Amino acid sequence: MAWRHALIIDPAASDDFRTDYASTLRPIDPAAPALSIGELSTQRGDGIFESIGVVDGHPQEVEAHLERLAHSARLCDLPAPNLGQWAQAVAAASAECPPGESVIKLILSRGVEHGPAPTAWVTAATAPDNTAVRRDGVRVVVLDRGFDSGAPARAPWLLLGAKTLSYATNMAAIREARRRGADDAVFVASDGVLLEGPTSSLVLRFGDRFVTPAPGAGILHGTTQLSLFAHLEGRGFETAYETLPASALGEADAAWLVSSVRLAAGITAVDGSPLAYDADVTAELNAYLLSPRD
Repeated sequence: MAWRHALIIDPAASDDFRTDYASTLRPIDPAAPALSIGELSTQRGDGIFESIGVVDGHPQEVEAHLERLAHSARLCDLPAPNLGQWAQAVAAASAECPPGESVIKLILSRGVEHGPAPTAWVTAATAPDNTAVRRDGVRVVVLDRGFDSGAPARAPWLLLGAKTLSYATNMAAIREARRRGADDAVFVASDGVLLEGPTSSLVLRFGDRFVTPAPGAGILHGTTQLSLFAHLEGRGFETAYETLPASALGEADAAWLVSSVRLAAGITAVDGSPLAYDADVTAELNAYLLSPRD
């Protein structure tokens, strides 16, 4: 990605209700050094993030992303982000985005080791060209996540429902998928419950019903999936959150991995076995996801 803009945020308290946070947002050169060597985001992945898709300068689903940022902060015992301040930072970054697709990233770190405050910043970059994957779909393999579906409730310190900077495992899963001749992965719990992709939510279609795995098993609640379900409900389709066995993926009439930047990628094969691919519905879903969404 080509970095276009970056802002360092001086985090305001969550109960600071000023109307203008401009003095707390400092533009920096996105190509220049900016973080301390003691920064815990780089040393330990100790922080959280959000990626917001931008289409022709319009940041998509900002409120939902900020709410999830706050949710992740609570799970990670980070100071509650001032959502008004972060919203103004998103607006400032999106104003720097050119026509076409971009991505804004929000990062909140625990800060410098033994330091007094968290570190926060926002970046804007040109998004990758996802035209081909939206058109042609992805082949996936099913990978054991290594935890049973009860682990999030039994061991909340695993932070399975937070969007943390500790993404090494997610990236390793995608590399493993490629070693197996696929493009991406779908996680399954060790007790056979279907989960999500390493960087995406999973949506299955059974007839006129669209289903996503229930979030109680430590699934990150997807902002794009939520928006897509609202759209589908408006078109008269039934949507549902269900606890699904791994076998449901291969039995679906169609399936997609959905995320904020790639949008809807239809699944064309599971562990080497073809899965029905609906090009027309996929194109319609992506047309909606590329429209301005608040």
